[in-house]
Amino acid sequence: MARRAIERASFELRPSAPYSLARTAARFARFRDAVDSFDGEVYARLLQLGPQPLLLRVRQVAPPSRPRLAVELTGPSAGDEPARAAALEFAARALGTSHELRAFYRALGGDPLLGPAMRRERGLSIAGFGDAFEALVSAILTQQVNLGFAFSIRSELAQSLGRRAQIDGRSWIAFPEAERLALEDPDSLRRFRLSGAKARALAVVARAFASGELSDALLRSLDDAAVIERLTALHGVGRWTADTVLLRGLARRDAFPGGDLGVVKHLAQGLLGRRGPASEAQMRAFAERWRPYRAYALVYAYAELATRLRSRRCACRRTSGARTTSRR
Repeated sequence: MARRAIERASFELRPSAPYSLARTAARFARFRDAVDSFDGEVYARLLQLGPQPLLLRVRQVAPPSRPRLAVELTGPSAGDEPARAAALEFAARALGTSHELRAFYRALGGDPLLGPAMRRERGLSIAGFGDAFEALVSAILTQQVNLGFAFSIRSELAQSLGRRAQIDGRSWIAFPEAERLALEDPDSLRRFRLSGAKARALAVVARAFASGELSDALLRSLDDAAVIERLTALHGVGRWTADTVLLRGLARRDAFPGGDLGVVKHLAQGLLGRRGPASEAQMRAFAERWRPYRAYALVYAYAELATRLRSRRCACRRTSGARTTSRR
């Protein structure tokens, strides 16, 4: 069967204002892997549409107040309508282009914790993953380890198991498909620096999606509570992991992973001023004030925390410098 020639197709995407690709996609620059690429201006990613690879590139060409995104597709199927639809769906979830921030700003703009970040980070949306399977695998990888380490394992998985395509003189790697990951058993997955529990969990998840027991379409059709119930029935998937899939994989605006270490420790101490970590129940109770926008609130809370930490580090450096000068 003859291979289709490489095609290029371009179109424009207009998210609801405000929207900032630079602020939203900065997450991909902080936690680099072999799959997602963001250089501060252009986001790029290899998508797998059945047997056909498709390179997606996205850049912002108008300000957050009047956002327009230039989308370019490169690959054998780039000019087909399914390719365009897949690119739009991916951008909606991975790049947060489907979120409506104005109502959130109106509802919580006066919040003393979130308000400063809303004004400073105008157009920041939720960066995530293109589908529930990738989000679930990635969430399992981040269980009880720091994100840098988790994303290094994610990168190794992609390099070993993901499909590749040579486009525009560069080799691109797609995130592994469930069918490919399902060929691995827990013992073979241990080579990716995984614990036995995580290896078993990944094998269970991959087989569930590969067999059709679970699917992205099925999970999208369920409400938040039903998604949590279906996912936590899987070995190795707890409430925090399911909440993370809602947040980063299904783009649910009220998802809140209250048991996340970043929430119970870093937000509780760095933003709420607690001396020690909070409990999950305490953080869930606190976040009730942010309904029905808890996912957005969490992203802006993290943005505010990052700003405060940078300010503290700068203050410490200035203080340290002043002490050194005074000694001289």
